[in-house]
Amino acid sequence: MTWLKLFDRVSLREMSQIDHVFVASVVSILALGLVMVSSASISISESIHGHPYFFMGRQGFYLVLGLSFGFLLLSLPTSQLQKWGILMMGLSLILLILVLVPGIGKSVNGSRRWINLVVFNLQASEVAKVCMVVYVSGYLVRRADRVREGWVGFVLPLCLCSIFLLFLLFEPDFGASVVLLGTVMVLLFLGGAPLYQFLLLMVAAVSMLGVVAVSESYRLKRLMNFIDPWADPFNEGYQLSQALIAYGRGEWFGLGLGNSVQKLSYLPEAHTDFVFSIWVEETGMLGGLFLIILFALMVGRAFKIGHNAMALSRPFAAYMCFGFSILILAQVIINIGVNTGFLPTKGLTLPLISYGGSSLIITLGSLFIIARVDVENRRIVNGHGESGSGEFKESKA
Repeated sequence: MTWLKLFDRVSLREMSQIDHVFVASVVSILALGLVMVSSASISISESIHGHPYFFMGRQGFYLVLGLSFGFLLLSLPTSQLQKWGILMMGLSLILLILVLVPGIGKSVNGSRRWINLVVFNLQASEVAKVCMVVYVSGYLVRRADRVREGWVGFVLPLCLCSIFLLFLLFEPDFGASVVLLGTVMVLLFLGGAPLYQFLLLMVAAVSMLGVVAVSESYRLKRLMNFIDPWADPFNEGYQLSQALIAYGRGEWFGLGLGNSVQKLSYLPEAHTDFVFSIWVEETGMLGGLFLIILFALMVGRAFKIGHNAMALSRPFAAYMCFGFSILILAQVIINIGVNTGFLPTKGLTLPLISYGGSSLIITLGSLFIIARVDVENRRIVNGHGESGSGEFKESKA
């Protein structure tokens, strides 16, 4: 079988029928993200590269790569992803191992999370999260009865997930560990795992992550400082206190696009982890609520597409939609929680908004897969395809 035979082109007519609210929310968030990277990175771009729009140009390049990758995935049947689930999981595990190898993994601010691909730095944890969702979605189809009836089917994917968590903590990337574990647990619950098993495991997971959180002195400092950043506003609490100042400046309607003061070398990571603070400073509380509503629409429509797939007896496609939605939702909640001081500082970007190649490309890829699910759902409803039949039969095997 040639590579070309693996793909199934989506016509322009089918693309025009993809859930309009979903597409509009994705396009709006992407547009706002490009605007905010341009605005928030002006100062650091000028100081490091000598001109103000270096990061904007790079983000635009990443966007083109992400869209190209996405359109490729849009032509890939979800049945192929189901077949490749175990392979994808293995490749992502190899990436997590390679990132720890000196000379291959790239270290920034004490964390070794990236592999230099020349064109952009690939963050292994971003690939691992998406591949784990694909694998667990396939597992829930193949082993549906085991997951619903006993501990073995519930625990096995968590054992595999724990291996991923171990390598993530070696980087270290505590934020990605929390998101990955939480997503897998919710997927297992949606797959039919008994409530008592889910609750017991949740207590165990929270306890384990709590121990990990206090096991390192820098993590403990973050926990203490986020409670009261003003106790040490010029040292450990500096980043959060500057973010809170940005919110205060923004008030209801903001200072206007481009008029942020905190991005002028006051707030560290203004174009990455703390871009939401700059957005609120420039557009106010109303702008912040507007962006949150856009994310809610996007995630809500993705869940709706997954629900439609489940109604059409396409559990694998449905679980993927649920998993990708949970990944994005968790990152949005954690990033905004960190920016507003409700959660300890974590190195998680705001999907589609923050600067970064890996996050943008991988997130766009997952969204295009959701769009592919919608296309296949419509084909089945219209009687033009059999995309769900093979998946349904496998779930019965």
